[in-house]
Amino acid sequence: MLLKSFGVAILLACAASPAWADAQSDCQAAAGSLLTGVVVSEPAFAAGKSRRGTELSHTRLSLKADQDGRVYHVAIDNVFAAGYDSAGDSVPPDLDKIHKGTRLQLCGQLFSRGIGIHWVHMNCADRPTEAEPNGWTKIVNPDGSLSPNLAANGKYCGLWRRH
Repeated sequence: MLLKSFGVAILLACAASPAWADAQSDCQAAAGSLLTGVVVSEPAFAAGKSRRGTELSHTRLSLKADQDGRVYHVAIDNVFAAGYDSAGDSVPPDLDKIHKGTRLQLCGQLFSRGIGIHWVHMNCADRPTEAEPNGWTKIVNPDGSLSPNLAANGKYCGLWRRH
């Protein structure tokens, strides 16, 4: 009962925040799911497969969500970060601003295997769907303001067939 009351209190506090309500609506309109919370593991580079000569690497981290207190695995596609280097083997510029203790706002696609979220990046101006939301990765600054989307670089959009 106490856990249920705590969950309701968190939801009410979040719903009372106009910025959170706007982000929730914006994320739903982008066909995504919204998570906010604190990074609990240092971001790490994860190599990926190649697509037309470009490595589709990721930055991986864990986030303790405000919404339910669970720890979510987060996979951010590096090709959507400004400064991405296809030959690099480290977290790209912009995403390297994220550290343990950073507050993030993520809009993307939840996945149940291992409890996580991905597709926390732009979708190259395609119509957003549940399978391909128009997501984002934003830092929540100490004053509550948000950074720009750290995963909005469209330079590599040509790697995918567009809808």
